[in-house]
Amino acid sequence: MMQDTPLIVQSDKTLLLDVHHPQSEECRNDLVRFCELIKSPEHMHTYALSAISLWNAASCKIDAKYILDCLDRWSKFPVPDSVRFYVNDMATRWGKVILTKSEDPQYYELKVTDKRIRTELFNRASIAKLLVVKNETSFLLSAYNRGEIKLQLIKIGYPVDDQVQLQRGPNLPFSFREQTLGGKEFAVRNYQKQASDALLGDLGPGTGFGTIVLPCGSGKTVVAMNIMQRLSTKTLVVTTNVAAVHQWIAEILDKTTLTEEQVGEYTGAKKESKDIMVCTYQVLTYRPDKEGPFPHLELLTKGNWGLIIYDEVHMLPAPVFKVTAELQAIYRVGLTATLVREDGREDEVFSLVGPKRFDVPWNELQQQGFIAEAYCHEVRIDLPEDKEIPYALGNKREKYRIASENPKKLDVVQALVERHPDDFILIIGQYLDQLKLIADHFGLPIITGSTANAKREELYRAFKEGEQRILVVSKVANFAIDLPDASVAIQVSGTFGSRSEEAQRLGRILRPKNRSSFFYSVVTRYSSEEEFAANRQKFLAEQGYSYEIEVWDT
Repeated sequence: MMQDTPLIVQSDKTLLLDVHHPQSEECRNDLVRFCELIKSPEHMHTYALSAISLWNAASCKIDAKYILDCLDRWSKFPVPDSVRFYVNDMATRWGKVILTKSEDPQYYELKVTDKRIRTELFNRASIAKLLVVKNETSFLLSAYNRGEIKLQLIKIGYPVDDQVQLQRGPNLPFSFREQTLGGKEFAVRNYQKQASDALLGDLGPGTGFGTIVLPCGSGKTVVAMNIMQRLSTKTLVVTTNVAAVHQWIAEILDKTTLTEEQVGEYTGAKKESKDIMVCTYQVLTYRPDKEGPFPHLELLTKGNWGLIIYDEVHMLPAPVFKVTAELQAIYRVGLTATLVREDGREDEVFSLVGPKRFDVPWNELQQQGFIAEAYCHEVRIDLPEDKEIPYALGNKREKYRIASENPKKLDVVQALVERHPDDFILIIGQYLDQLKLIADHFGLPIITGSTANAKREELYRAFKEGEQRILVVSKVANFAIDLPDASVAIQVSGTFGSRSEEAQRLGRILRPKNRSSFFYSVVTRYSSEEEFAANRQKFLAEQGYSYEIEVWDT
């Protein structure tokens, strides 16, 4: 039997949404609660059911019955039995393993009422060694291993419903300013409040930890500060680089009543001890030699923090993952524009930082004017004849580099810069020799990993204040850099097929402004670079952006 509805549910667990159907928006509002958007070209959007998406839903009290009722209501054709089984199987795994307090404060109680699951836990050495049998339905678990058990269990398909009350940290009351230090009116936006509400809930068991997914430029920092203000406690913010550290500090001082005596940094250059601290992943993972300890990780473990904020949480390095497993009693929030990890470790973010608590489609915020409207173009150009034989003879990595450093790209960059004479432009790339060539050609400043932090911040300041209209930047500018006037990004090379990198680079030009933004990706035709560019575009397709392809004649 067929009904006049906008959705087709397929047996491979993908869902096709007809965006032209009059009920498509209502259907989409249901789907985003338990599916992941995979791609969204002009006419038919593709969603997918996954274990993580169903567990995210379950953590928000959305059960299998609700999900199947939605699918039945919206699906044009009967929902395949295999999909029904998958939804029931995955969604009902949430709540099969529950972590609660025990009488002894040094231990937690792991409740497992399902006999088959208990048997499986007994027979996995990596799990069994963490548990002590309490009775026929429960185990005791050392408080120290709270994160480790969650990590081990999600790897075998059983997420832990952590119902242990988080510990309140030292009290640190503060409030938001109605006007920033710069004299601008300030108020937390509704969706930013909703994101905070979704994470904190009633502050009871099972709340106070998780991940917030919002587009670049939409104010994830304000969401984090709203959570900080509501908890009013000592807070550690971990971010990606020193420039981002200084931006966080500036934002906190600009929009809250916290003072310079209360907010400090912990970086290679300065190590302060204050109630609100901002540090980098790099300083936490520094060690003098490859086999030695990480001397600064104690900042995480011994800081008596009431809240930890992981900026760009999809970038969490392995040593911080390990320490995060030990910090399960602390309120914690991950911030990101995309949970895509090229190493497939999204489940670790889910289990250690927390499930996705809030997500808003990019195009929805764009329509409301909270992020800039962006136009994406891919410019394709041929290899010079003298590069064709080296390209043909190269291995995979050599081919990609030859295509990425195509010297004809310089002419394209020249033309694109001339096309936007009044815009503030970022020229972004992966390979330093290529970027230096472009910088020298235009007489432009360049920011790379070796650029001193003071020099970086001087150049960022000049860009923000209009003294410098064009910057050449390496991948160091991918993350957590606030350049609000940037309206054009020209990408000359990228990190193979990294979708998260594409999202971050587009994000550099999405701060709202009185003009549209343009994102150009310059790619060598008939090369491996085309294949990797197609993979990077996947993320933009997921968010509703379409690429205009332009073939450059030379």
